[in-house]
Amino acid sequence: MYSIYDGVASLTPFSLLDYPGQTCCILWFGGCNLRCSYCHNPEFVRGPFPRFGSRKIASFLESRMGLLDGITLSGGECLLCPEIGAICKALKRMGFRVKLDSNGCRPEVLRKLLEDEVIDYVALDYKAPRGSFEAVTGREAFGAFSESLDMLIGSGVDFETRTTVHSHLLDEQDVDAIISDLESRGYRKNYYVQNFVDHGPSIRTLSPLPAHRPLDRDRIRGSELFEIRFRNFD
Repeated sequence: MYSIYDGVASLTPFSLLDYPGQTCCILWFGGCNLRCSYCHNPEFVRGPFPRFGSRKIASFLESRMGLLDGITLSGGECLLCPEIGAICKALKRMGFRVKLDSNGCRPEVLRKLLEDEVIDYVALDYKAPRGSFEAVTGREAFGAFSESLDMLIGSGVDFETRTTVHSHLLDEQDVDAIISDLESRGYRKNYYVQNFVDHGPSIRTLSPLPAHRPLDRDRIRGSELFEIRFRNFD
């Protein structure tokens, strides 16, 4: 039972920000199938990955039953974990709501979790439009992401899409292209545009990047189909 948590690299014991409307903790998983240069969690991308300790995680989760509303599974990319299905089932048995933070590039794993009804909320990262997806992520995986997005739109699960924007990689026109694509798919959830936050030399990104300028929100078009919200802008 404890071994299902072997892929967990770290744990944040409490958050009011990472699961909308819920108190949660965060389980961080090592390993990622993308290489986004602006990533603030390089220790969960390249490896070697730390291990928090399976028994410590199990004990912590048991101690929070009835106290926390939910568990956020993040990373890295949590859908790379071979035990992700077993973890979600265990968390649901303990009475937790389960949120995934995912890049959507493992649609076959996401489909199984949806079929098993073991996830309650998904935050799906829309990294970039099709034409610049590989340049931003280091992988040609837009087709896999697109499959996951369509799957979520057709499901009954609650979810959001979000794009983290570093101006060296994406501009206002790219965000407009994402909005247009979401509209063409019949998307009706909230879409979040997240300003890249430079935390200074104390926080490394996966790759060095030039200076960043926040996007001009007035140049990003609106949508009549869904709400566009901005995070980390002044």
